[in-house]
Amino acid sequence: MDKAQSWLDKTLRYRFIDDDLLAQALTHRSATGKNNERLEFLGDAVLDFVISDAVFRRRPDADEGDLSKLRASLVKDTSLAELAADLGIGEHLILGSGERKTGGHRRESILADALEAIFGAVFLDSGYEAAVEIIERVFKDRLEELPDADELRDAKTRLQEWLQARKLQLPDYELSSVTGKAHEQRFAVTCTVIELSQTTDGESTTRRDAEQQAARRMLRILSGESK
Repeated sequence: MDKAQSWLDKTLRYRFIDDDLLAQALTHRSATGKNNERLEFLGDAVLDFVISDAVFRRRPDADEGDLSKLRASLVKDTSLAELAADLGIGEHLILGSGERKTGGHRRESILADALEAIFGAVFLDSGYEAAVEIIERVFKDRLEELPDADELRDAKTRLQEWLQARKLQLPDYELSSVTGKAHEQRFAVTCTVIELSQTTDGESTTRRDAEQQAARRMLRILSGESK
């Protein structure tokens, strides 16, 4: 665990008192020994509370619905996996041979769970204040750049409403390609507004997310934010 400890000390400026907690936080259930599922359960709860408090303080005029949307945008698996990848957690995961061979260190759910497990492990190792400090350090940029709650509304719904308000036909979404192996597929989608002769692309690990991405890009074009 010396390598993982040095990595954590460098990236998050935290050193575990109990090295076993760090090892457990990085151990996926596919490997032997104590895995990180219990720590992930605890870390998920701590994370929800810390982010709820942070969003509550940063958006004093937001109502309960908007606060929930903002929190959800920060703690969803996609966001957690991106943060975990940026931190380099994948390089230190302890995986079973099957998961290693199939690229488990890059899998979104595994990365997200490991990050939450680390939060839970820090909470057990040094208490609540230490966990708050680590979480706010990880989420610093995203908390400073919180979007308006309206921007978090479903992009496909917002695009539909925009077009309907102008009595235009609804957009057409077409799956253009699916690449990669079954466990790590990438979906490419096009969104077309025929009457305006506009087409945008979206790509993600699910078709739904790819469509949302294409819809967001279409909204930017139609609102004049990009060409």
